[in-house]
Amino acid sequence: MIGKPNVGKSTLINYLVGDKIAIISEKPQTTRNIIRGIVTFEEAQIVFLDTPGIVRLSETKTPIDRHIIEQALRGLKGTDLIVLIVDPSSISEEDKFIIENLRKIEKVVFLAINKIDKIKEKELRSLCQDYENLFPFVRIIPISAKKGTNISILAGEMIQYLPVHPPYYSSDLITDQPERVLIAELIREKIFSLARQEIPYSVLVNVNQFEQRKNDLIYIQATLHVEHSSQKGILIGRAGKMIKMIGEMARGEIEERLGCRIYLDLQVAVKKGWRRRKESLKDLGYQL
Repeated sequence: MIGKPNVGKSTLINYLVGDKIAIISEKPQTTRNIIRGIVTFEEAQIVFLDTPGIVRLSETKTPIDRHIIEQALRGLKGTDLIVLIVDPSSISEEDKFIIENLRKIEKVVFLAINKIDKIKEKELRSLCQDYENLFPFVRIIPISAKKGTNISILAGEMIQYLPVHPPYYSSDLITDQPERVLIAELIREKIFSLARQEIPYSVLVNVNQFEQRKNDLIYIQATLHVEHSSQKGILIGRAGKMIKMIGEMARGEIEERLGCRIYLDLQVAVKKGWRRRKESLKDLGYQL
């Protein structure tokens, strides 16, 4: 799955797997990693790859941002098919940039026009025609990832183009992400929800400890790395109010995910300019 920021890729993958494996925010470019969502039907298994929001490389702010987008574009070559997800507005420069990259590879490409509840039927037909004139999509399917409209149709059409192969994963698995990664992402989601401006993008979350303790309690210690000392103060908040709110919101969701009580210990540290250093990609799970 590929598309510009905020078109609903993460919402769609969560709907497909029936659980929350990708964090969601109204702020653009929330997703940093390529997330695998696994859906097993009676007749097929689909491994969906949710990619970070794509912008033109000239618009990236840091070397890390640029590398993440380059990795996502290179990763298209290793997939069996591609779903370009767009919103119901006019075709943007980001959409055109993605389509330019799709022309370079020979893959089956679907177009999913998301958020169709925000567009009139006549406008939708016109938009479909504009995309048909731009690229030879195998199918153009209007959907609503939030409401589930036409999602089964999209999955059913995709199955027709998948190669015959034994399942890669067991039928009860919905993602191959380690628990520590999921926990770090849930914490980061709360930062996006509570913090403003550049702060959420400047935070790197590392889960350092994950220990089983007495009475079925799990102790989790995570460090929130920021780029500047001023950001540390903002993230902690006056009298620790901000970090406390982040912890409370994240703890409830993590406990639901793990099915047990947890003690969440959050600490904030400064890792100056981490987004401008290529080695930071290792902390995000990328291979250098």
